[in-house]
Amino acid sequence: MEHSYRHCEALVRKEDRDRYIATLFAPADKRPHLHALYAFDLEILRIGKMVREALAGELRLQWWRDALAGRVPEQVAAHPAAAALTDTIVRCALPIETIDRLIDARALDLYDDPLSTLGELEGYARETASTVFDLAARILDREAHVAEVADPAGVAAVLIAALQDPAHRALSSIAPADIVARGRAALEAARRNWPVVSPAARPAFLSLAVTRALLDRAERNPDLLQPKGLAPWRRQWLIWRAARRGAF
Repeated sequence: MEHSYRHCEALVRKEDRDRYIATLFAPADKRPHLHALYAFDLEILRIGKMVREALAGELRLQWWRDALAGRVPEQVAAHPAAAALTDTIVRCALPIETIDRLIDARALDLYDDPLSTLGELEGYARETASTVFDLAARILDREAHVAEVADPAGVAAVLIAALQDPAHRALSSIAPADIVARGRAALEAARRNWPVVSPAARPAFLSLAVTRALLDRAERNPDLLQPKGLAPWRRQWLIWRAARRGAF
């Protein structure tokens, strides 16, 4: 199992540097479980980017459902991210039904149907990024009830990610300025509700410091927001400062 967790850590460190840096401010015994959650999220997210046919993607997502339901134990044992996630679910008492809904939401990535309204984009965000924020908080604090922060946090994160991706399917029908305005409103809602988040659960939200800085930049000119947006050293510094302040 240690090998599986190390695999997840390496994947998150390579593919999602912001969340990896944020995990460094969590207790050492919680970090492997955060890595397992984030690695799983990366795994199901990239299915939509890898497959050419929706059916192939649906089959891969179904494999994850079967894995969580215990129907393919031998295959899970041979898959580091799946092995670490199923162990994390047990050790951290994560709700499988919530993770199943996250898998279902990622199925939307398999199809070319555009997200034509801000409401549709926000709904997608709540089923994906908001869910991951909520699960990460539960890993850090089993008693965490952070929906008031996780929900708008996920919306803000997805909206700014959409602006950074020129090929995002929402950008063809939604004005960038509208996305920025809604992202700012979501982030401010998360900040207003911040007191409901216990100190133990706060590392789950540290990446929002980067989201906030990207929104600041996008407000000046959303059409010029680059895919990377901020230099790696600045992103790391923003997360470090948020950890020191205890708020993003």
